[in-house]
Amino acid sequence: MSIHLPQQSPSATTRVQPDRKVALPRDRPRRLRRTAALRALVRETRIDPAMLVAPLFVRSGRGLREPIAAMPGVDRLSPDEAALEVEALAGLGVGAVLLFGLPADKDLDGSGAWEADGVVQQALVRIRDLDVPIVLAADTCLCAYTSHGHCGPLLQDGTVDNDAALERLATTAVSQARAGADIVAPSAMMDGQVAAIRGALDEAGHTGTAIMAYAAKAASAFYGPFREAADSSPVFGDRRGYQMDPANGREALREMELDVAEGADILLVKPGLPSLDLVAAAKERFDLPIAVYQVSGEFAMIRAAADRGWIDGRRAMTEAVTSMVRAGAGIVVTYAAAELARWIAEERTGGTR
Repeated sequence: MSIHLPQQSPSATTRVQPDRKVALPRDRPRRLRRTAALRALVRETRIDPAMLVAPLFVRSGRGLREPIAAMPGVDRLSPDEAALEVEALAGLGVGAVLLFGLPADKDLDGSGAWEADGVVQQALVRIRDLDVPIVLAADTCLCAYTSHGHCGPLLQDGTVDNDAALERLATTAVSQARAGADIVAPSAMMDGQVAAIRGALDEAGHTGTAIMAYAAKAASAFYGPFREAADSSPVFGDRRGYQMDPANGREALREMELDVAEGADILLVKPGLPSLDLVAAAKERFDLPIAVYQVSGEFAMIRAAADRGWIDGRRAMTEAVTSMVRAGAGIVVTYAAAELARWIAEERTGGTR
């Protein structure tokens, strides 16, 4: 096909002729962008499946996989199906799973969180028996187990009793460690929760169980799909009385300092993309591993836009997670863990870049 360019008048051609020779650039960064192989060679930030954590929703029953409407591609799993899912994730090289429980029954205290035969405990025992090379983490909170949907028992005025919650969170962490959790992840944002859990774990002989503290967890608008998935929306009020104001960066760093002092092994920032400045600040200030959570709303937005053909979902998801690693996260909790692991494997074997 021939291309016809518009004709310029002689006077126009004369006007664009330079009066002197233009100095050519000495530095040409484009040299290293010419081919996919060159771009891969000089890539500064790389995602590895071993740094990814896949959240799993575990419900009671057997042989059950329930699709979650607000999170396409994510299911609620019975303990036996969760074990199969973990086996598949381990085969992809994914580094860890983070288990969330959906109990059959709820009560005012959230006692299902620490029961020896609770849904998360059942799943942990099953997965541990598989002996697969993957880290097992359990979310340590009460909101999905309480009938009112808050993260601890309530006082007369309807607010959460922080100190009573500590005892229950510590009991839950010990139960999870006993069932086989390598990591417990307190997410209730109760003051003193890391110290209470560390003390209880050590007293129970679980000195090797690590704590991944939700150190900076904002009261974010991006949690909506998760609350549908985990059936954990508060029956009344909201959680802004104990989760952080997203606007407060210095307060977030203070929360992290408190968790470090109380014995946290990993600091987690949540949500992900809205908190990249906090991830970078945490990486600079603390010597602990820094984790970030690409939360349900972030995942769902990319998936929904991709399903409508508005964006390239694979590239957008990879770019979002890459930005979190570039900011300083060494661990990324993401519902796209399995997909990312597959895409990385394709790239390494010469697939699409």
